[in-house]
Amino acid sequence: MKKRILAIDYGSKRTGIAVTDTEQIIASGLTTIETPQVLTFLANYFAKEEVECVVVGNPKNLDNTPAQSAAGVQEFIKRLKNKHPDMPLYMVDERFTSKMAFQAMIDGGLKKKDRRNKATIDMVSAAIILQSFMEIKKGGNLPAPV
Repeated sequence: MKKRILAIDYGSKRTGIAVTDTEQIIASGLTTIETPQVLTFLANYFAKEEVECVVVGNPKNLDNTPAQSAAGVQEFIKRLKNKHPDMPLYMVDERFTSKMAFQAMIDGGLKKKDRRNKATIDMVSAAIILQSFMEIKKGGNLPAPV
């Protein structure tokens, strides 16, 4: 049996989490948690589930330069690597994921009130980041872990 892949859409207030099934076929939103609780949540999750690697959204501007939120993401990655040094970590470009998440919610028939819920957008964004990573992995173009 394969292990799950977990993806993170890190934010200063909330962080979206998505995971694959154990066969690594489907990416699904798992939850959105308050950012200060992310490392505790991950430690508990890793204790219960086998995780092959973690994918973190890499915030970039349209011109490919680091977005304003990139420093916070880098700091989070440092803390995550410090706490879980053996966990492979990858970064995936997260440009447009919030827009794609919002469109996916419209296409999925979510009511307007539910689409305004930023926690839902963060979770769906994490699932889109995870789906991107799975496509890169399937294509054999996996970058080196960070």
